[in-house]
Amino acid sequence: MVILTSVLTTGALTLTACGSRDDSGDKSGDSGDGTTLTIGVDAPLSGENSTTGLGIQYGAQIAVDDANKNNWVPGVKFKLRALDDKAQPATGQSNATSLTGDKTVVGAVGPLNSGVAQTMQQVFASANMVQISPANTAPELTQGKNWQTDKKRPFKTYFRTATTDELQGSFAAGYAYNGLKKKKAFVVDDKQTYGAGLAKIFNEQFKKLGGKVVATDHVNTGDKDFGSLVTKIKNSGADLLYYGGQYDESALITKQLKDAGVKIPLFGGDGMFASTYIEAAGKSSEGDLVTAIGVPADTLPAAKQFIQTYKDKGYKGDYGAYGAYAYDATTAIIKAVKAAADANGGKVPTDINDLRSKVVDGVQKSDFEGLTGKVSFDQYGDTTNKQLTVYQVEKGAWKAVETGTADLQ
Repeated sequence: MVILTSVLTTGALTLTACGSRDDSGDKSGDSGDGTTLTIGVDAPLSGENSTTGLGIQYGAQIAVDDANKNNWVPGVKFKLRALDDKAQPATGQSNATSLTGDKTVVGAVGPLNSGVAQTMQQVFASANMVQISPANTAPELTQGKNWQTDKKRPFKTYFRTATTDELQGSFAAGYAYNGLKKKKAFVVDDKQTYGAGLAKIFNEQFKKLGGKVVATDHVNTGDKDFGSLVTKIKNSGADLLYYGGQYDESALITKQLKDAGVKIPLFGGDGMFASTYIEAAGKSSEGDLVTAIGVPADTLPAAKQFIQTYKDKGYKGDYGAYGAYAYDATTAIIKAVKAAADANGGKVPTDINDLRSKVVDGVQKSDFEGLTGKVSFDQYGDTTNKQLTVYQVEKGAWKAVETGTADLQ
């Protein structure tokens, strides 16, 4: 926090209006009229996935509050506009259109779901407005549909502070085979962009390491009865169930699996990394595992104040998965606004399209210490922070058991 604040509070700027102006109050002093700029957030704030979606919203809110409190960009007040996509691609696209049409919005944080991001990217690109997701992990979002053979960045406006499923799926496969000593995996996914992609990479890497995938299957989001799937897993002889998807379905799967006497762990990705998974599955979740991006937030000195603020404010949702990454994504946008002002004689560009363009360029050049470590992006818009952590449910809580980087085979 000290590093973030000291870098950003360097002198007063005289700012012209861009976005909405506050024409009331004292107009004297270096701060001029004052400028209000908006940072959008898109995430599932209700319904499925809302636990992690709210963590994104409030992670971004704390960053905005810190920017205003500590005068990160003198003369500029930031506000947050959070929109609920309900984890639905069409709603996310509509939200993106709403945000780009708001002439006070300089950038957006989100979404949570990779499938939602696919419908939003073109909208933001057409408006030349930056979008930074703290949670999307599908490789094709930054590296193109042929990312495994021919990486090409589809949109220069899209970035993420989360690492990709290529690394996450491989890291999980390595831990399952070498750490847990599991040799026979049953692989299931929810048919969604994130879940199917993650399961596919785990499948490939687990087999490359020498493990056997005894069978694969699919479920639908919203399903409640997994009796048929449980029977298949029970008869397969698998010693591990790997699931690509979110916590809503996986919590029910693990409960029904354990109730049927199948005492094997369910291993999933960061879409399961929420307290809601444990609450929904109860004691059946004991021993289950997930991979999540980065290192545990509560081990990072810079994140301690963030966590305390989140708790003190009584914010809903779970900050553990993406809250700090949303904070860093929001900070990257705010820093880019300051860079645009610095390059313009200490004034925020008055034309919103010009400012948005400069913010895109500024985010690409990001290089600062955030709550989650160094924040910077490569030529594809991917984070350069490749750290991942395996968590396991122990005594009703997620406990970090291994942190490292993926060893791609």
